[in-house]
Amino acid sequence: MKKIYPPTHFYTYLIISIAFHFLLPVKQIIFAPYVFLGFVPAIAGALLNIWTDNLFKKLNTTVKPDQKPSVLIDCGPFKISRNPMYLGMALLLIGAGILMGSVTAFIGAIFFVAAMEISFIPDEEKIMHEAFDEKFENYKKNVRRWI
Repeated sequence: MKKIYPPTHFYTYLIISIAFHFLLPVKQIIFAPYVFLGFVPAIAGALLNIWTDNLFKKLNTTVKPDQKPSVLIDCGPFKISRNPMYLGMALLLIGAGILMGSVTAFIGAIFFVAAMEISFIPDEEKIMHEAFDEKFENYKKNVRRWI
């Protein structure tokens, strides 16, 4: 069975957030002009994902969470987060939630973070430990999972 990768989760939860906002708008909590502040985390998330993806390409290692990496990346955004791509996707979802402004618009961000914590990060960290052993454990001690 083919694994569903994080970008598919991201798009699914984005669609769920939009659907919940329009179909079940429980309560509007952010109003214009403040909804436009959602562009800040959304743009930051997009730039973070681009930066991280470019590092994977530059260092010629896999971005796929179920494959063994050839390099332990500990520079750039990996200095502040062990999972900058997930952080970037979460920021995009938070930004979308702010732009929509309703309570239900944040459902996607919450479920995305939970899905990464349950379905991906534990397996990835096991693969990283197997590939880099003590070097990864030292990295884990110095860099938080999200921020």
